[in-house]
Amino acid sequence: MQELNFPLDFQFKISTLANDFTVKDATGQTVSYVKQKLFKFVEEVTVFKDESQAETLYNIKANQWIDFSAAYIFTDSYGQEIGRVARKGWASMWKAHYEVYDQYQRQDFTIREGNVWIRVGDALLGEIPLLGIFTGYFFNPSYTVTRPDGTLIATLKKQKSFFGRRFTVTKEAELEAGEQERIILSLMMMILLERRRG
Repeated sequence: MQELNFPLDFQFKISTLANDFTVKDATGQTVSYVKQKLFKFVEEVTVFKDESQAETLYNIKANQWIDFSAAYIFTDSYGQEIGRVARKGWASMWKAHYEVYDQYQRQDFTIREGNVWIRVGDALLGEIPLLGIFTGYFFNPSYTVTRPDGTLIATLKKQKSFFGRRFTVTKEAELEAGEQERIILSLMMMILLERRRG
């Protein structure tokens, strides 16, 4: 993944059946297109260079069928593992908690949800006819990416919209080689999983 111009926008497509979104940088340029494969027993996501889907940059695949505490492995266009993100089972039942690992299985980041009550309010209000369309405007969860020592590295926040389809990633600290792609791939996979949870 080339050097990125932050902040990044994850913009979900409303018009398609697939769970897919475009990633745009601060200049509005498309830097990748993310598409989740439908009707798969093992979850699989492909990251393309753009919406033409002509060039694959990365693949993300679950290591098991049941995703309660699955790890999602990142491979580059050559099939080499470059890292993974793992949902922390019981810890993620109430409040999203993921751990990011490098290609040597060493943990280098943690992703945590900010205020869980925002997601609860979003889910509850979303069930009320007519009022449900306003949830994306009032309830906007955020997530932090930190190093094991607690240093804040990046934040992901859902932006106000009636359809709840846009998320922004802001870089909060400098990153070493390889860290940027692991963080972005982790946030891509996490947001697909968390949107499904409500």
